[in-house]
Amino acid sequence: MINLLKAVAAQLIVLHHLAFYGPMADHVRLILPDLIDWLAGSARLAVQVFLVVGGFLAAKSLAPSAQPVMVEPLGAIWRRYAKLAPPFIAATLIAAIASVLASQWMDHDSISAPATVGQLAAHAALAHGVLGYPSLSAGAWYVAIDFQLYAMMVAILWLAARISGPVRRAWLVPSMVAVLGGFSVMYFNLNSDLDNWGPYFFGSYGLGLAAWWAGDPRRKTRGAVMVQAAIFLPALVALAVNFRSRLALAMMVACALVICGRAEIEKGGRIWSVINALARTSYSVFLIHFPVCLLVNAAFTRFVPADPVLQGLGMLTAWGASLAAGAAFHRWVEVPLGRLLQSSSRTSSAAQRA
Repeated sequence: MINLLKAVAAQLIVLHHLAFYGPMADHVRLILPDLIDWLAGSARLAVQVFLVVGGFLAAKSLAPSAQPVMVEPLGAIWRRYAKLAPPFIAATLIAAIASVLASQWMDHDSISAPATVGQLAAHAALAHGVLGYPSLSAGAWYVAIDFQLYAMMVAILWLAARISGPVRRAWLVPSMVAVLGGFSVMYFNLNSDLDNWGPYFFGSYGLGLAAWWAGDPRRKTRGAVMVQAAIFLPALVALAVNFRSRLALAMMVACALVICGRAEIEKGGRIWSVINALARTSYSVFLIHFPVCLLVNAAFTRFVPADPVLQGLGMLTAWGASLAAGAAFHRWVEVPLGRLLQSSSRTSSAAQRA
């Protein structure tokens, strides 16, 4: 289910950015207005899938039993940065180059101004949003937010372990998540000026945390219901007070993960192989699709007539090229960088022990 959600959400994000940013979509809108408008608007809600899944996987890796565990915060946060940042930095440099190339063929709002040293440094630090620098690629904000949310979860676990001490307080971590999630959905998430900060999105992330804890088949049903209720209740209240489709979708995704966590699903066959492959490369597709779409848009604007059908073929070309580029980026950039950092970490650990 995780892979299915990631695969579908990644496609929707690519199509959303194609519809929202590119001039090709402006031509296609003449014959398919409802589809383009939906992709440019509602399809962006697919990012909620990544927020919930991110929380789900964070709970699985950091606190699978929801117990207060003493983590080494700086080490945990550094490992997350080392996983997210290197491919993101590579993709950001590619996006900066793509903007320069695309500007030779078209003049459009989707083309970024030439990157500055400060802007590139802010992106490398995953702090471009909070420092007020424009993003060099669509979706760059999400990588920074994911990093902030993970750091917030590490801080919660560290604080809970300090409070709990040697006594096992199974309720402490879910309670802290529920309180912070409540503040998120009732206050932070209502103020769009705060959308460069993790607390704005922690409500959805917390639903993902709850989905792992409640969906774990090793947890007794009564405990699962209590954990889920404690974290889902603030979200339900927030929906009743001020309905938000993004929060409703996050709750639906979290509920699906709980159900699938406690049920056996047949996962064989060719279709699942395709889904697993799309999910495996989803982060790379997320990182690299914008510069690819930008260049295809520029090429079709410069060399192809402004015919809706031909421009629609351009959108399909950009979509397919994004998937191909994502697969190549995963194989030749994301995976090698991950192996290099893992090797460096093992060498550093061995030297410290020696």
